[in-house]
Amino acid sequence: MSRLELILIAITTLSVLFNIFIIAYTRKAITELLSISEELGDIQEMVNSFANHVKGVYEMEMFYGDETLNALMSHAISFGEQLQTFEYIYSLATVKEEDEGNNIDESTDTNTADKNTP
Repeated sequence: MSRLELILIAITTLSVLFNIFIIAYTRKAITELLSISEELGDIQEMVNSFANHVKGVYEMEMFYGDETLNALMSHAISFGEQLQTFEYIYSLATVKEEDEGNNIDESTDTNTADKNTP
């Protein structure tokens, strides 16, 4: 082998190793991003649930007009609105989950229709 061939083999080997590293790193980064996306979606759901709960308590006759609950409800709603700015992040995971959920719902609907038929 000539010196040029050895240099080309070394460069090709380094290039292949670098590409494998980049692929592994990208895959890990995407997995972490999807995990964070799911967590942000869960936080959004919890904040919305909390805001609805406080609103329900606030609308009860014995608590209606309570300023503390009104401020707590306003704070929860504004926090939920602030989390809406991150919707583009947690929508990455929800689109995938909705696609999987639609497939499950369709199979469930056909199963329940079969059970209901005499």
